[in-house]
Amino acid sequence: MNISELARKLNVPVTELRERLPGLGFDIGLRAIKVDDRVAQKIIQSWAEWKRAQRVPTGVGTEKQTPAASGEEAKEETAAPPIALPSAITVRDFATALGLPVTRVIQELMKSGVLAAMNERIDYDTAAIVAEDLGFRTERRQKESADESVEMSRGERLAALLAESPEKLQPRAPVVVIMGHVDHGKTKLLDAIRETDVASGEAGGITQHIGAYQVTQKKGKKITFIDTPGHEAFTVMRSRGARVADVAVLVVAADDGVQPQTVEAKNIIEAAKLPFVVALNKMDKADVNTDLVKRQLSDIGLLPEDWGGKTVIVPVSAKTGQGIPELLDMILLVAEVEKESIMANPERRAVGTIIESHMDKLSGVTTTVLVQAGTLHANDHLAVAGKLYGRVRAMNDWNGKLVKEAGPGMPVRILGCRVAPQVGDILEVPEDPSALERIKPSVKGLEEAAPRPRPLTEEEAKVEKRLAVLLRADVLGSLEAIVGSFEKFVHPEVAVDVVGRGLGNITEADVSQAEASGAQVLGFHVQPMPQAATLAAERGVKIRVFEVIYDLLNAVRADLEHLLPPEVLRAELGKVKVKGVFRTERRAMIVGGLVTEGKVLLPSRVRIIRNGETVDQGALSELQVAKHAATEAAFGQECGLRVETRTPILLDDVLEFFTEETKTRKITFSV
Repeated sequence: MNISELARKLNVPVTELRERLPGLGFDIGLRAIKVDDRVAQKIIQSWAEWKRAQRVPTGVGTEKQTPAASGEEAKEETAAPPIALPSAITVRDFATALGLPVTRVIQELMKSGVLAAMNERIDYDTAAIVAEDLGFRTERRQKESADESVEMSRGERLAALLAESPEKLQPRAPVVVIMGHVDHGKTKLLDAIRETDVASGEAGGITQHIGAYQVTQKKGKKITFIDTPGHEAFTVMRSRGARVADVAVLVVAADDGVQPQTVEAKNIIEAAKLPFVVALNKMDKADVNTDLVKRQLSDIGLLPEDWGGKTVIVPVSAKTGQGIPELLDMILLVAEVEKESIMANPERRAVGTIIESHMDKLSGVTTTVLVQAGTLHANDHLAVAGKLYGRVRAMNDWNGKLVKEAGPGMPVRILGCRVAPQVGDILEVPEDPSALERIKPSVKGLEEAAPRPRPLTEEEAKVEKRLAVLLRADVLGSLEAIVGSFEKFVHPEVAVDVVGRGLGNITEADVSQAEASGAQVLGFHVQPMPQAATLAAERGVKIRVFEVIYDLLNAVRADLEHLLPPEVLRAELGKVKVKGVFRTERRAMIVGGLVTEGKVLLPSRVRIIRNGETVDQGALSELQVAKHAATEAAFGQECGLRVETRTPILLDDVLEFFTEETKTRKITFSV
């Protein structure tokens, strides 16, 4: 990483950065231009720790004042009441509390060495530090709502639920998360491991949901795998996959090398402090260059073992099966090193994390849960965040086989939730179900589980044109990822307005809501019900369904760009002094003149200038030089012109020639 880029990330001048680094233990030299990416990451972390050490221990932000601010303005700033924040808050809600775009807050978090997506939670101390950096004062909220106290921190709550006496713990199956760039062969690799073909059933060969599977090694040892989508829209889903895992496998295609999501996945793995193995896939291809890929991995801080580093790289081929046994052996070896943390008590009440949740048109709400402690039994009650969601009516393993119980490390699909829980929620079997509030399903039951809209910030409210959409998807993870992607379409003039969202097929109610809101209906992995399709045709409501997220996002991007007025690119050519008027036609005039500046091109646009003011515009349709048809008249030449115009051209008028090109304006996608 360049020193200048590192300085920008830390929001400090390059000179100050060079001066401070030796005091933090990084003597890179005053003439250094670049630092290793791994060293750069350590610098970012150390810088964040140093900044925290400079602050008031309470974490309350101090007042900021620009050098140009007057005393009165400073008093007003100081007098502003602090923002009350709970013990833990999502990045999205934090941005709303500050009145800032969520992208701005995420960027500030990254400067402090915190990698968090907009739907992830951060603790109060982190929020207070970032708020101070942005010029806000904060205070810890004294009284928190019941929901906030339950949701205080999923990580803290899960850790508390999993805490057990050492003598009750037993080894469990390690949970392995498969991560990497899109189309690098993650799902195909799992197919090779479990000798199935899930990948062929995925639209466009891209995994759209989190999948959880368990395989049994030849030696009888079980391994649970979590497959995460590689598309950039599923950042939140990937990070959630990492949080429930014990070991990570970073898949890198040998013919494609390190790509943007490779780096992102590596950062997520490191942030989760997971031990990991690099699977160098597609080794069966003829054009692979392993040394080049290893060099790219070294550039992002992953130095291979055979190059003197600590990164284990296993060459594999999902197509031929090459290296699969070695990869599994390496996973088990890494798990053996971490065996003290891969333990659970199978005799207690079950606790697990929701991996996926969706609506099955025949079975109703279907939930995929990874059991992390205890044993889940058929007919067990199910609770999320202190509320009773239902009970286990049926339970299937990853292969669809009906099972009566699921122990630690086992993923299962459950039927029985009355309302779909959120992806990432902690599910537990309550000690006293009668003491809990029972979730009541409603007409909008699944919509309640979908991500809720947040209030618009002042900046977002200024957007003049909004594309209204009603979104339906098959699973919560996809719904959340798509809505999050919409927020990354950045433009001051247009934005996506999600007027409704939910799970399951498109209904007549969706069509009616879309009609009332002037919205189109977007479906992802769902279809319109026959009655809904008929109603949409009658009322002129557009319904579009997609199987691949690329197609959906590109379609929405195109619609946003269509709302923007085209950009007009104008090029000035030259000027002609009118010396003679030869003929006036109905909508055109034949004139002669001298090129006094630049040149004249056919075709081109014309401004008619009289006494220094523009009186009209027209178009040049014919051009003659020396009584011969021409396409160009240069400076100093006399020429004859046929100008399409409704305004008479007079002697001594000046004709200014120019060209115009309309260009569709593009929408950027923020990172």
